Amino acid sequence: MDKMIAFCGLTCTECLAFIATRKDNDEERKKVAKTWSKEYKSEIKPEDINCDGCLVESDRLFSHCKVCEIRKCGQDKRVKNCAYCDDYACEKLTKFFDMAPETKTTLSEIRKNL
Repeated sequence: MDKMIAFCGLTCTECLAFIATRKDNDEERKKVAKTWSKEYKSEIKPEDINCDGCLVESDRLFSHCKVCEIRKCGQDKRVKNCAYCDDYACEKLTKFFDMAPETKTTLSEIRKNL
């Protein structure tokens, strides 16, 4: 499968929720839920670990993806991801870069090749 780059620059196809969903593997869902619950100090259940990727129109999205402002903006603007946006890099995106700097690298690389 080709890489799926989310609007924000995360690689959906490398996400543990995406992988567990593709494999339809309940043991992997349990492991991811346990790990993320600790990491994000939140209760995440195995049944929450279902995601087809942020670019896909699907009911199976991880809970954050369902409410993600960056995703909603990208969908509204009908861009492939934020690298293709005329407003790159907006305030929402630059705040996200602070939390996930690898996403800036990914999107910058895409923009360089446009």
